[in-house]
Amino acid sequence: MSVNFKDVLNFIQARDINNTVRVKNQDNFSAETFISDVISDSRDVKPGTLFAAIKGGNSDGHDFINSAESKGACAILCEREVDSELPQIIVNHVRDYLGEVSSLVYDNPAGKLLMVGVTGTNGKTTTTYIIRSILQASGIRTGLLGTIIESDGVNDKDADRTTPESCIVQRQLANMVKNGCGACVMETSSHGLYLGRLKGALYDVAVFTNLYPEHLDFHKDMENYFEAKKLLFTKYTKPDFTGAANFDDSYGKRLLAEIGRLQGFGLTEGAASRVIHSQTSINGTDLVIEAKGFKTLELHSPLIGDFNIMNTLCAVTAMRGRVDDDAIIRGVANVPQVPGRLERIDLNNGASVFVDFAHTPSALRSVLGTLRKLSGSDRRIISIFGHGGGRYEQNRPELGRAASEFANEVIITSDNARDEDPMKIAVSIASGVTVPYKIITDRGEAVTSALDSMKAGDILVITGKGPEKFITIKDKKIPFNDTEHVKHWRDSH
Repeated sequence: MSVNFKDVLNFIQARDINNTVRVKNQDNFSAETFISDVISDSRDVKPGTLFAAIKGGNSDGHDFINSAESKGACAILCEREVDSELPQIIVNHVRDYLGEVSSLVYDNPAGKLLMVGVTGTNGKTTTTYIIRSILQASGIRTGLLGTIIESDGVNDKDADRTTPESCIVQRQLANMVKNGCGACVMETSSHGLYLGRLKGALYDVAVFTNLYPEHLDFHKDMENYFEAKKLLFTKYTKPDFTGAANFDDSYGKRLLAEIGRLQGFGLTEGAASRVIHSQTSINGTDLVIEAKGFKTLELHSPLIGDFNIMNTLCAVTAMRGRVDDDAIIRGVANVPQVPGRLERIDLNNGASVFVDFAHTPSALRSVLGTLRKLSGSDRRIISIFGHGGGRYEQNRPELGRAASEFANEVIITSDNARDEDPMKIAVSIASGVTVPYKIITDRGEAVTSALDSMKAGDILVITGKGPEKFITIKDKKIPFNDTEHVKHWRDSH
């Protein structure tokens, strides 16, 4: 699919209600030249590209226009005139137009897919994996965009961020359509919603998991954080959309009251869809779901823990009525291991390691509480974690307190320290720890130290980074993955 520059210009001008759009070098665009790609990273530019110069917090796309031009860009979407002979469409805010322009160039791919968006603080990734498994069990090839991978239905690649720029989203959706997908399941982050990265896409199904303090360095307070999440339901849904929200969460209950089209799910009385029986072990979970208007559903999942009961209930509630119950049963039973989400690695000496992305106090408390409940009070649990630099500092002592509730020992280490001193972060975490602890800021050394001390029956829980493959310190990305480190240690002992 490709679109003439004039058509793109007309499209933007039709949406310019304040008449602020300007054009420079329009005559330099040949009527026979077409835009076939929309790209915001100059390194990815190729001939036929409309280069979108986004001014971000750390860099300014306008500084890379010459590079984009040298690689074959044929036009520019920008926020100020630049010294280039390329045709330029100059707007107040590039992101206000980027998603819809990309959708135009890629022939409205979201309109050809069943679009499912999942938002919330905890549980988004696992919920998207379960929904995707259900859809594929029903015979629908399904793409996935999220924290861990971007899958176009044929190829999987590591994700750079939970919700990428809108031009990337639209390109990936187009690839899904090309590869025969009938649906896309997508994590929709608060940053992505607030910054307009979902523009150009409308959702058939919108899902809310829960809300806990996180990203308040960006949103400033919980009300702003909630309003950013709420945008999925108020700005990015189709007129006949359906959805699900957590009845047991105070913000979910508020969303249910404000958005009338949602089904509430939970464990408490009053939820439209709820678990009436569950039994979980170290090897999986059996649960029974009762929902208004549907027959009682008995399910088995390989996932463990109370939080995965909620994740499963969330996914099932969202898909009930969209696919038949047999597909739901099969999809839940066959959901794959989610990388870095309570990912289990058994050691050769009878001890076990679990790797999880939990990086908030509530998530850490949930993971450790689950493993304590399933393993009993007599097994030693060692908890290793840190906290990201430049993130909500009030969570640091709270992480220490959360770990102390269930772990016998705590090892405080580095997460992505970024521009902060790792020791400073660790000391702040330690102020909340009430069990024996030590600080080892080198994450590899911290994990190895714990592994060297483990005996049969012990449980090591490594949290905070999950499937991430790098540690970010200042401007350097250092290769490191928790699971790979543990498996390397295991295979050498």
